Amino acid sequence: MARFVMICGTASHVGKSVLVAAFCRLLVNNGYKVAPFKSQNMSLNSWVTEDGDEIGIAQAVQAWAARIQPSADMNPVLLKPKGDMVSQVILHGKPLGDRKVGEYYDSTEAIFQHVCESLEALARSYEVIVMEGAGSPAEINLYEQDIANLRVARSADAPVVLVGDIERGGVFASLYGTVQLLAEDDQKRIKGFIINKFRGDEKLLEPGLTQLEELTGIPVLGVIPYVNVRLPSEDSVSLGDTLPAAHSVLDIAVIRLPHISNFTDFEPLEAVARVRYVSLDGDLDEPDAIIIPGTKNTVDDLSAMRRSGMDKRIEARAGVIPIIGICGGFQMLGETITDEGFEGTQNQSNVVEGLRLLHARTVFNSSEKRTKQVEKRVTGTGPVLDHLRNQTVRGYEIHMGTTTSALPIFGDDGGQDATGLVLGTYLHGLFHNDNFRSALLEHLHSKHMEKPHDPRRAAPQRSTALKGQLPSDQGVDPFDELACVVLDHVDMEALYSIIGL
Repeated sequence: MARFVMICGTASHVGKSVLVAAFCRLLVNNGYKVAPFKSQNMSLNSWVTEDGDEIGIAQAVQAWAARIQPSADMNPVLLKPKGDMVSQVILHGKPLGDRKVGEYYDSTEAIFQHVCESLEALARSYEVIVMEGAGSPAEINLYEQDIANLRVARSADAPVVLVGDIERGGVFASLYGTVQLLAEDDQKRIKGFIINKFRGDEKLLEPGLTQLEELTGIPVLGVIPYVNVRLPSEDSVSLGDTLPAAHSVLDIAVIRLPHISNFTDFEPLEAVARVRYVSLDGDLDEPDAIIIPGTKNTVDDLSAMRRSGMDKRIEARAGVIPIIGICGGFQMLGETITDEGFEGTQNQSNVVEGLRLLHARTVFNSSEKRTKQVEKRVTGTGPVLDHLRNQTVRGYEIHMGTTTSALPIFGDDGGQDATGLVLGTYLHGLFHNDNFRSALLEHLHSKHMEKPHDPRRAAPQRSTALKGQLPSDQGVDPFDELACVVLDHVDMEALYSIIGL
C-alpha cells in the first residue's frame, strides 16, 4: 500500500508548495516512487499536462521534483476566480462550469468523491503520496465543507506536518492556535511542526521551540532558513517577492490586471531585467518593454484598464517599444472582442472595443476551453522576430475564445503590427524559450548600446523553465539544491518514521 503524508500550513504562502517539492525530491532520490497531490487548488497560475488537462502550476512543479510527468489526478479540483464571488471549476483537468461560492460549497460532497478517486488512482501507481493542504486547516467557518485539508488526511489516514512562516511574525501563536482550533481527533493527526523562512540565530528560538513542544506534545522537526531557490509562484500573494536582477539596465513593465493569470510566464525575465508589476493606477514610467499578461476575465479587465486610463498610456508607446500581449493580453490588443455571454461576469452579449494595436478580432461564443501543449514555427517579422524566422517556439495554450489575425507570428497563432513591435500570442511560456527571450533582450539592449548580459551571471535567483524541469545554474539542479537545504535543517529520520518508511 502507498504511504501518505500531508503538509498543511498555518496560512497561505507559508511555504507548503516548496516543501512538498523538496520532500518529493528527497524521497525520489532515496529510491521511492513518489507523487504530489493537492485535492483543491485556488489559483490563476495553471499548467497544461501532456494529456491537455489543466492543473495548478504548483502540482506540475512538484511532479517535476518527483521526476514524473504532471497529471490531472495530482490536482483534481482547480478553482480559477473570475470575480464577484464566482470561480471557474476545473474538475479532473476539464472545465465543469462557473460556480458562485455558495453553490460550490453546496456541491463539495459530490466533488469530494472525485478527490478520493484521484487519490486512489495515485495510490495504485506510487509508493508515497506527499499531499499539500490549502490555506489553513483551521478555517472553522468552513470546517465541515473543507475538502482540501484534514478531511483528505482522514480519508487516507495520513499523518500531518504543520508549517508556519516566521517571517510573518507570531509563528508560535499561529502554530499553537491552529492546533487548538482543530477537532480533538484531528489534533492527534498533527505529528510535527516545521518553522520556515527563518533569518537569524536559531539559538534564540530554542526556548520557544521547547515551550511549544511542551504545550502541544508535538515535536518541532526543523527550522528552515530563508533561501532564494525560487519555484514558480502559485498565486498573486507572491508578486511582491520579486527580486531585481543584478547588473541590468532593462526595465520591463507587466500590467497587473485585476484577474492576472499565469504570471509565471515572466519569471525568466526577472533574472535578467527589472520586472515591475504595475497596477492599473500605478506609474508606468518609461519602460523598455510592456507586457499585458493573461487574465481570467479579458472583458472586465479591459474595461478596468480603460477606466484607469492605462490603455492610453500603453497606446502612446506603440511603435516605440515592444508591447507584448499574452493570451488575454493578446485579445485586448486587437480591434474588437465579441462576448456572447461567456467571458464577462455579467453573462450578457456585448461587443467591446480593444486597444486596436493589432488587426485581430476575438469572439467568445462557447464555454469550451483550449488546453494544449504546442510547438509553433516563427513566421513573424520585425526587430525581434526577424532573427527567429523559421525557428520554433514551445508553449501551452489555456484560453476560451477564438481570434482571427491579419498577421500571425507563430504559424496560425498570434499577431503583429506593421512595425513588428506590437506582438500578441496565445502561447504561455513564451519567455521560457531561449531563442525568443534572447532575441527580445538583444533588441532591448541595443537601445542601451550594450551587449546582453549572461543570464547565469546576472541572476540572483533561479526561475523555472516550465519544460518539466528547472534550468541548472552552473550544473546545480535547483530541486536538489532545495532538497539539500531541507535535509540540513529538518529531521528527515523523524519524518520518515512519521510516514511509516
